[in-house]
Amino acid sequence: MPSPRVAFRLLLLVSTIPFFILLTAKVASSAAFQGNSNHRILTASSSNVAFGNIQVGSSRTQYETLSNSGSSTVTISQTGVAGAGFGVSGLSLPLSLNQGQSVTFSVLFTPQAAGNVNGTIVVDSNASNPSLTIAVSGTGAAAGKLTSSASALNFGSVTVGSSKVLALVLTATGSSVTISSAASNSPEFHLTGLSLPRTIAAGQSASASLTFTPQSSGAASGRISLASNAGNTPVVETVTGSGTATAAHGVSLRWNASSTAVAGYNVYRGSTPSGPYTKINPVLDASTNYLDSSVQSGKTYYYVTTAISTGGAESKYSNQMQAVIPSP
Repeated sequence: MPSPRVAFRLLLLVSTIPFFILLTAKVASSAAFQGNSNHRILTASSSNVAFGNIQVGSSRTQYETLSNSGSSTVTISQTGVAGAGFGVSGLSLPLSLNQGQSVTFSVLFTPQAAGNVNGTIVVDSNASNPSLTIAVSGTGAAAGKLTSSASALNFGSVTVGSSKVLALVLTATGSSVTISSAASNSPEFHLTGLSLPRTIAAGQSASASLTFTPQSSGAASGRISLASNAGNTPVVETVTGSGTATAAHGVSLRWNASSTAVAGYNVYRGSTPSGPYTKINPVLDASTNYLDSSVQSGKTYYYVTTAISTGGAESKYSNQMQAVIPSP
């Protein structure tokens, strides 16, 4: 007959087997759960969206794509944006992405002030990375300034039914300036020679013209407002002139345009050959013609013109032209 000690050892071995099997089943179940979580993976096309320099008051848009690179459906529940001037659009949440699917949305930056701005976009989902973070950065550039070669222009006397054109030079300083519109409060004055909208790079200039077309006799005045994204918008041009009935006598002057770029022309008149001459146009004339309606009957006049470069330098006198005004 076996001893009691041997029987005790056999009983202990049998009772241990069920416990070992149960422990193995629990470990396998935990590993299967962890594997399913790893199959929901949300990725972004870029982890850092940099906008560079953007002028204050302007906006720029870039695009970001979210993709499900796992094998299980990912549900995006919400997005959060931190950082002044940053925003997102184009996501209708909640949104589910199946395996291999992606969605593209817009990232916007509208700087509120000059200086560097950093922020984040956080995308919350049920993926294994539940809070996907995208860094955003940009710099707000101070608004540029728009200046005019003349804030007040006087066209002088212009015969009713005709027009007179004066030159205007617009310059952007600090940053580029985009002129969006030009509005006149008088039908007799309007801006010409500038297609809008027009962007002028920082330190550069653009030429334009102001035209006066009197509709009746008498003094006329107006204001032309140039709207832009400049810090000093709007720039206002004050314009005046006088409409006159058809003059009894006048001298119509015409000359050939300069072969190089110029800002405009000056017209000089004298009462003796070879001068001295006196400038008779009140402001720089952008056209190549001029009507002198201030002549007197029975007088003889001598005219010359000069060209003004865009840098302000004046040319020598042109050849002289004589005009004899008849007596009444």
